Amino acid sequence: MKKIFIVLPVVLFILLTGCASGAQVQRVDSGTQTDLSGYWNDTDVRIVCEAFINDFLLSPRVIQSIRVMGERTPTVIVGRFRNESSEHIDTAIISSIMEVTIFNSGRLNFVAGGDTREELRAERQDQMGYASEDTAAALANETGADFMLTGTVRTMIDRAGNQTIRTYFVNAEMTSIETNERMWMGQNSDIKKIITRPRNRL
Repeated sequence: MKKIFIVLPVVLFILLTGCASGAQVQRVDSGTQTDLSGYWNDTDVRIVCEAFINDFLLSPRVIQSIRVMGERTPTVIVGRFRNESSEHIDTAIISSIMEVTIFNSGRLNFVAGGDTREELRAERQDQMGYASEDTAAALANETGADFMLTGTVRTMIDRAGNQTIRTYFVNAEMTSIETNERMWMGQNSDIKKIITRPRNRL
């Protein structure tokens, strides 16, 4: 009997400890500012993209470039948004948000680029061999882009003691494919964070 009374509390303790150590999930509004590690996060993406899009849509150069095209809406292809920072940043999120918002504004049209473009070209080649002549998509009938959207993300880091200051410099450009002239350039350095770590105890 004594063994049973000794083992039972131990089993209960293990079960309770196992339950307590499970992950706790709390849902928050997507607009809630969250900073856990001090690294680049969704709040930073939102701040940068909102600033870029507002600047782009109100830019006199953009308005003039669109006016020059006449009744035809200019077409854009998204190039590379390079991550040249010291941390892992999925820059595709930045370019994707900008693409969707600018497209929905009606100012510019976008054509597929990168992997999507290669998949579409492969599908057209496949249709030429297997689809009926009436339904196969024609080759060499793509819409050529007038401009390319590209950008970079860089960081500047300053450290002293247990404090680190991270400043993010994000650039975006819209460039004429034919002439290499810039239609628009944007730079944002609004994201600046001071991270204080606990001091190491001796």
